[in-house]
Amino acid sequence: MELPPLYALGFAVGTTLVLLAVFRLGRRVFAPETTVGKNFADSNAARHLLDVGQVLGVFMVAAAAVKNCVRGEDLVQDIVAAAEFGVLGLVLVAVMGRLGTQLLLRSRLPAEIARGNVAAGLAAGSHYVATGIVAAHAIAGSKLRDVGLSLLFFMLAIAALWAFVTLFRALTTYDDAEQIHGENLAASISYAGVSIAVAIIVGCALDGDFVSWESSLKGFGAILLLALALYPVRQLFVQTLLLGAPFALRGGRLDTGVGTDRNEGIGALEAVSYIATALSVARLL
Repeated sequence: MELPPLYALGFAVGTTLVLLAVFRLGRRVFAPETTVGKNFADSNAARHLLDVGQVLGVFMVAAAAVKNCVRGEDLVQDIVAAAEFGVLGLVLVAVMGRLGTQLLLRSRLPAEIARGNVAAGLAAGSHYVATGIVAAHAIAGSKLRDVGLSLLFFMLAIAALWAFVTLFRALTTYDDAEQIHGENLAASISYAGVSIAVAIIVGCALDGDFVSWESSLKGFGAILLLALALYPVRQLFVQTLLLGAPFALRGGRLDTGVGTDRNEGIGALEAVSYIATALSVARLL
């Protein structure tokens, strides 16, 4: 059932405000020393970027809760469903976003952000954005059974996100985590691009109604394979066609530009190429 525009708008505004309030309350309870208000009162740009990534994740979850959970048949049921799935998505982004940054970028990252490492803040913030994209596609439904399905497919998707990001990091001849800890903004931009791009493709793999385990998992796996398209984008389109460097299966001019020269422009070109490819894949599916 298509929701009336004003009904959908009301739920979108209400759900976003409620989740932002829950997000702020959670920060006050679990991290009172790093509330958004306090962070933006100081000059630590790394914390600002982390907060921006987290807030963007909240907005994506709120929109998904309305789109995927509100049916327009019963007001009370719609309020309950939007609240339940919205808070669930918010918790998933907070918990798995933090865990993912620690696993992929190592546990020193919080200390780097605290000392103002902008590269670390951008990498962590982008990882929360990527987690928010996955959560926005995973949360759907209005019944208790749907909560279990949402959680299961979210965990599968997060595992796929981490696996593909790790795989693409293995393509570089430099250590992404070390470069980011060393304040290499170019490496951080590159990492942000691949994380968000993979999340977009993984999110697409979650779309569609659940019919059966076999068909759903087959469809999920088939779309995940499209993430491999990011490899030729990196080595052929960006490195060879755009930068005019010789083709290489691994490393080359792109890695030198990002890891050695710390060229933010090259990092941005790589990141934008990843995201553009992912958006094209999403558009065609």
